[in-house]
Order: sequence, then structure tokens, then C-alpha cells
Amino acid sequence: MDANGSTEIERKFDVDELALLPRLNDLPGVQAIAEPVTHDLEAIYFDTNDLVLARAHITLRRRTGGDDAGWHLKLPQGAGRRREIHAPIGKHLQDEADAVPESLSELVRVYTRDCPLVPVVHLSTTRVVHALIGAGGETLAVLCDDRVRAERLIHQPASAAWREWEIELVDGPEDLLDAGQAVLASAGILLSVHASKLARALGDRFPAESSTKQRRPTPNGPATNVLLASLTEQIGVIRQHDPQIRQHTADSVHAMRVATRRLRSVLATYRSLVDPSVVQHLRTELGWLAAVLGSSRDEEVLQRRLAELLDRESPALLLGPIRERLESRSETDAHSAQHTLVTTLDSHRYFRLLDALDSLVATPPFTAAADQDARVVVPALITREWKKLRRAVRLATKTVSGPERDIALHAARKRAKRLRYAAETAHPLSPKRSARVSRFAQKLQAILGDQHDSVIARDRLLKRGGVEAYLRGENTFSYGRLHALEQQRAADAEARFWRTWRRRP
Repeated sequence: MDANGSTEIERKFDVDELALLPRLNDLPGVQAIAEPVTHDLEAIYFDTNDLVLARAHITLRRRTGGDDAGWHLKLPQGAGRRREIHAPIGKHLQDEADAVPESLSELVRVYTRDCPLVPVVHLSTTRVVHALIGAGGETLAVLCDDRVRAERLIHQPASAAWREWEIELVDGPEDLLDAGQAVLASAGILLSVHASKLARALGDRFPAESSTKQRRPTPNGPATNVLLASLTEQIGVIRQHDPQIRQHTADSVHAMRVATRRLRSVLATYRSLVDPSVVQHLRTELGWLAAVLGSSRDEEVLQRRLAELLDRESPALLLGPIRERLESRSETDAHSAQHTLVTTLDSHRYFRLLDALDSLVATPPFTAAADQDARVVVPALITREWKKLRRAVRLATKTVSGPERDIALHAARKRAKRLRYAAETAHPLSPKRSARVSRFAQKLQAILGDQHDSVIARDRLLKRGGVEAYLRGENTFSYGRLHALEQQRAADAEARFWRTWRRRP
């Protein structure tokens, strides 16, 4: 499989059976038109019975014939672009005719969840390809003249036939598409009214665009618009990074974890606007997911922190196999955490959480307070988060140094994070004030995050490092030294926190 895929940039045009190909040699950069090549293509399109992929403008098909036979997954990227990912067809074509490769099906599971993928459309296409050649002999673009016969396989099977042209960039610039569209328009040939061949084949069964458009948050508008904007954004982040986690893309776990925590935090801040039972259920489930994501992410952070700590030490001070022991433990824990995460992303519980989030945005169970003006509701909610942060900090000042202080500072960090997320939701209402509060809260969060990471690192060095090394009869000097360095680092972070807190806005 092409893990990264390629970007498809194309435009489609509706034409009738008698349409003649206009002169394309005059397009910018085009020196010649290659001899046409004809392909007979067969394609089976897959989706769930309720067409969730089509609703998300995602195409999944198995094609035979032509020079790009195989499985194709096309993911929308906006502005007429689609990311196309391929997988080969197996040797036993009949045996795998309806079996979508796991390498592709996992990339759309955040949409399909536990619903099976089934054939929904069969297309037979006679394609005549005209390659537009540049001065250096390169193919700038191709114009495909397609005669299509389509069969809808679900929801009252039906047949259709049509002709269309498609211009797709290969090595040419995007303005070549604009020029090509202008030439065709001058001949009375306009862009297709259909989003894709699949959409045309599905006909009246193709999922309609949502009629409910989210309203932009404004001070005079209801507070619900502020909440829905934030929820929609973070649910989109989860959809974006779910497949990236499955492909082990760097920082994808962190991005999805942050989105999950933002959702949980915003629901807590705005809980007075939503049915309490819904808030409680979603926060419980988001907390569960965040914990699973956190186990994987925390191990990544700890690995990096310990490696940097070791790298800064003189080799003469690293006695015994400390590096090997710590790396081996980290790799084992990281592998276990990653396995648990991938299993979680294929679980019934995770899929039902996604369903619940979709339902929350589609049909929000708002309370009467949700209809009040945002300029009244939102500042009051942020003020409440400020007060909770102040209480958490006061509690930390009264706590003795040691494990109890660490717990109190971690609680203050979580309150700072909630204040930050709450302030960010208010950005459309008061950009300057929102930015000032969120920056301050983020600074507190970062400082206390460093302090908390030190607590975790010291725990690893003591329990899983020093104690295990001692029981094996290994030298424990270096574990103790690194533990002391981390202890000082935590003290420095705590001192920075108190200095920063005194300068609060």
C-alpha cells in the first residue's frame, strides 16, 4: 500500500454522445497531444449500507483494467483535491472480490465503525485517454473521455449510462486546469453537476448535504453557537487523526489526545447548557479514551525525557547498563500501550462514543440556558473557571512539599488547562481578552507539565530502575544521580510557576 498516497487534482465535465473534443494544443505549456489510448475498466465501489463514506465524500473501489488496476481509496482534501491511496489486488481475484484490504478499511473505520463494507455500485467504463505533453516530453495532464455504464447494487437497484470528460493533472501546474476549463466552456461544455461517478450512479440515493449549517459564534448570538463550534472542531480532529494513529504517524496520538481532552473540558465548562445525563456519559467515555491515549503518549514523552537526561550526562557517570535497562523497559511499555490503543480504536465502546459525539452535534440536547446571549453566558463560565483555578492554587500553597504537593500542583495544572480551553472557545467573541487569558493559562500548564513529567520520570527511575537494578545486583549510583537531577528540575519548575502566578492578568 502507498501509505502516504498521492494528491489527485481533477475536474469533471458533462458531455453528450455527439460532443467533439476541442483543440487542446493551444493550452499553456502543451506542445503535443499523444495518440489516444483506450482502456476497458471495471470498478466495484464499497460503502456501508447507509452510505457513510459517500456522505463524507470518500470513495473506496476495486478496479480492474487500465494501468492503475487495484484498490483505490480517495479522501477529500478540499479545493478539488483528493488524497488517493492504493493497495494491490490479490492473486485470487474471485476469493477477494468483496474483501476490502485491511490496510484501507482501517483508514475509514472512524466513519464505518463496526458496519460492514459492501458493494454498492458497479461501473463499466470505456476510457479514451488523451495525454497532454509538455516541451520536455513530460505528461502535463490527461483528458479522459469516459463512456460509463452504472449499476446501483443497493436500495432498489437501478442502471444508468452517460458520457463525461475528466481533466486530471499529472506534472502540470494548476493553472492548466483553469485554461482547460475555459477552452471547454467556450465550446459550451460546463463542469459536471455531479460530485463523482459514484454520486451519479447512486442517483437519488446519494446522501444529501446537511440542511443545518452551523452558525458562526457572535456576541449577540446564542451561547450554543460557541459550544457547537468548539465541539465540531475537536470531533473533526479525532476523525483526522484516527487513521493516522493506525498508520503510526508521528504526533497523531498527541493530537487526538488533546482533542479528546478539549472535548471533555469544554463539556464540563458548558455543562449548564446541555442535558446533565448526556454530559456525564460523554465525559466518562472521553475520560476513558483519553486515558488509553495518555498511556501511549506518556510513554513517548517519558522515553524522550529519559534519553535526553542520559545524553546530557558524562559517560563516566553512567555506571552499569542503565541506558539499556531504561530503553528496554520503555520499549516494552510503549509496545504494550500501542497495542492497547489500536485494540481500543476497533472496540464497540469507541464506536459508540463516536456515535454519541455525532448525535450531540446533530441533535444537541440543550437546556433552556443555552438560548441566552453568548456575551452573557460565556464570560460568566470563564470567570467560574478562573475561580476554580485560584482555589486549586491556594490549596497547593497550603500543602507540604513532597507527594502531596505534587498532587496539588497537578490538580492546579488541570484547572489551568480547563481555563485555557474555555478561554479559547470565547475567541470569536473577544479575541484580545481570550488570547491574553489562554496564553497565561497555557504558560501555567506548560510549567506544571514539566513539573509533573519530572514526577513520572522519578517514579520510573526509582521503582523500575533503581529497585530492579538493586535486586539484580547492578550498580544503582546513576539511577540515584538522575533521580536527584529530576528532583532539582521539578523544584525549578515549581519556582517558575509561583513567579508566573504572581504576574497573573
